[in-house]
Amino acid sequence: MPWCEECARYFTPTAMTANGDCPSCGRHIDEAAGLSDDEKTPWHFKLLVTALIAYLGWRIIVLFV
Repeated sequence: MPWCEECARYFTPTAMTANGDCPSCGRHIDEAAGLSDDEKTPWHFKLLVTALIAYLGWRIIVLFV
């Protein structure tokens, strides 16, 4: 999602001008400016997903026993 540093806002591609500029300040917005390839998934999200899988797995086992 395009991010304008000057306005500190995200814009949808349809909200930008035809040239890809910010409608508020007129600066050119880079599509990948707010995204980074080196960003990792937070450890607490991984823990939450693991706990959810363990819980649902246990509920399935209890269902058949």
